Amino acid sequence: MAEQDEGLTSEEHAELERLRAEKAAREQAEQAKRERAELERLRAEREEAERTKAEDQHIAEVRERNRKLMEPDEDLKMPFAQKLTLALLAVFVVAVVFYLTIGH
Repeated sequence: MAEQDEGLTSEEHAELERLRAEKAAREQAEQAKRERAELERLRAEREEAERTKAEDQHIAEVRERNRKLMEPDEDLKMPFAQKLTLALLAVFVVAVVFYLTIGH
């Protein structure tokens, strides 16, 4: 009982310090893991934002290009896409007529 009343022995004090050091090391390791996870999460968020921005920009460029294709020129000429559609339709009609005349 006398030893317990006096406090910690030098061996117990050394063990206490060692355990405190181990605990501190574990806490530092856990903090490092949390920081690494946060870093990875933030990087992923940044990459996703950049990917979304690039995709939105690409969509806007495609829409603008398509809009320009379908609008008439300054001198009200027929737009290229409309010319192409009419040309393909004409080729299809000629092919059907040719098939019907030759096939029968």
